[in-house]
Amino acid sequence: MVGIERPLGLPHAVQGWVEFTLATPAVFWSGWPILRKFRLSIKNRSLNMYTLIGLGVGLAYFFSLVALFAPNLFPREFREHTGNVGTYFEAAAVIATLVLLGDLLQTRAMGRTSQAINELLRLAPNLAWRVKNDGSEEPVPLQSVVVGDRLRVKPGEKIPVDGSVLEGASHVDESMITGEPVAVTKQTGDKVTAATINGNGALTIRAGKIGSDTLLARIVHMVQAAQRTKAPIQRLADVIAAWFVQIVMGIALMTALVWWFAGPEPRLAYALTNAVAVLIIACPCAVGLATPISMTVAMGRGASMGILFRNAEAIEQMRRIDTLVVDKTGTLTLGKPVFAGIAVADGIAQDEALRLLAGAESRSEHPIAAAIVAGARERGLAAAPATDFSAVNGMGVRATVEGRRVLAGSAVFLQREGIAVGRWRDEAERLRTEGATVVFFSIEEGLTGYASVADPMKATTPAAMAALKDMGIRVVMLTGDSRKTAEAVARKLSIDEVIAEVLPEDKMKHVKALIAGGHKVAMAGDGINDAPALAAADVGIAMGTGTDVAMESAGVTLVKGDLRGIAQAVALSRAAMKNIRQNLFFAFFYNGVGIPIAAGALYPALGLLLSPIVAGAAMTLSSVSVVMNALRLRRLPL
Repeated sequence: MVGIERPLGLPHAVQGWVEFTLATPAVFWSGWPILRKFRLSIKNRSLNMYTLIGLGVGLAYFFSLVALFAPNLFPREFREHTGNVGTYFEAAAVIATLVLLGDLLQTRAMGRTSQAINELLRLAPNLAWRVKNDGSEEPVPLQSVVVGDRLRVKPGEKIPVDGSVLEGASHVDESMITGEPVAVTKQTGDKVTAATINGNGALTIRAGKIGSDTLLARIVHMVQAAQRTKAPIQRLADVIAAWFVQIVMGIALMTALVWWFAGPEPRLAYALTNAVAVLIIACPCAVGLATPISMTVAMGRGASMGILFRNAEAIEQMRRIDTLVVDKTGTLTLGKPVFAGIAVADGIAQDEALRLLAGAESRSEHPIAAAIVAGARERGLAAAPATDFSAVNGMGVRATVEGRRVLAGSAVFLQREGIAVGRWRDEAERLRTEGATVVFFSIEEGLTGYASVADPMKATTPAAMAALKDMGIRVVMLTGDSRKTAEAVARKLSIDEVIAEVLPEDKMKHVKALIAGGHKVAMAGDGINDAPALAAADVGIAMGTGTDVAMESAGVTLVKGDLRGIAQAVALSRAAMKNIRQNLFFAFFYNGVGIPIAAGALYPALGLLLSPIVAGAAMTLSSVSVVMNALRLRRLPL
């Protein structure tokens, strides 16, 4: 039994003072955070694992204190066979040390999950080169940069703020944000992100977002805020832990009473020792760690892959998803029209027709017009200068290009202008069924043709759809586009259901209808018009390439705008919940086995008792098991 033998071989009085001297700072200085949490649990009437720890450490220390300073207060039953009263200073000190070790492991594990994000913050430059009105540049602290400033980013430097390119062209390494190793080409009009690294070219950018408004700062804020939230399963674990504490305190009391009235001499010493051992080994440290440590590691793992969970509940909900609703433009597709091809009647070369068409469209601000102009530029064709430009809203444009009258727009528009384009109708219909948009044009009323513009599929979308199907998730496309275009995209991707020609304000109604039908629905979108539907879904998923409003309305943000992240988020969610169940098993397994032994169940048959020190070590082992198991999520293949 603990306390009967003198492990240092010193006289009782001397050893007692040595233990008192060494244990007091360990309990009251090093162990002060534990005692403070114990006091708060009593004050707030919120019993938790620190209630048991505080009771165990306090009983062991103050019993020993009285035994050292006033041993005559104890009756004969409390004395050892030598006549001395046993002390338990070493048990109190070791228990406090072991608990602190468990807390340290937890803190380190949680800290590692945010390490990559914190390193990104430190990568942001401290200085920026501001361009003055006369074209010269000056170095200024990053804190003094304001929205609208023109900044110069030299080759090899880090981009200081979020903004857009005004001049120059370069390749930018965005791997710290997107995870993609290939540098991205940036030229006039393209967006750039703070802390990414410029390549060999010089860029002049306009500051768009600074300080806490940058993408990097918002990522860090979302991760930190998410780590402070609790999932429903964690709240349930907290309730279980509170009841468990009360049950254990009852078992400890019963243990003390049984040993007091039925145990061997010295009965009261046995009663105290075994009751303290029960309190210590039953400490639900591992129960308290089981959920938050797995959630925290999962959030860190997701952040490193460009998957940001707004809160812990989003992680838990993702595993239940059976239906994914996706917008088309900007979610399945790039969201940016791209020139696809041109056809023209005999009498003019395609390149010449495209040059003239681009000249007419160059005066238009419509995205489709911009795609045609960009397509001509990619072929090395400069848009011909245009005059007498006019636009008919929603129909088309007319202009004079190098002395020729050029019309471009819908078939109805050209027909109203007296131009027949019927010969192209079947070909145009075929292209529409493939998801393209067709622009008819005429040159000098005698030459007609069409240009096709498409919103290309993201390269990763087919793989994402296949992965979701393998997981048993049904995909529904919800889009405002025409049914033919939407169905063309759906056929390519084997999407289960198409809901097309939906007004922005009606998207939320369709999501609510799916939920009312008993489905667990995730909604993925990128635009302001998607925000209400994202908020209505069980889990809203925003593309990081989309609008801020969409990201604020969603529980999950995919920084790279890559739909494969949804499949990875589902896999991570399922793995995290499985990990939590394993952790709870470890926690309750140790407690379930240890409590009867600590209470003395093996003593009648084997004469075996569990000292408070061994109980403390077992308690810490259970916490270590939980932490190590949770850290496996960092290496999980997704």
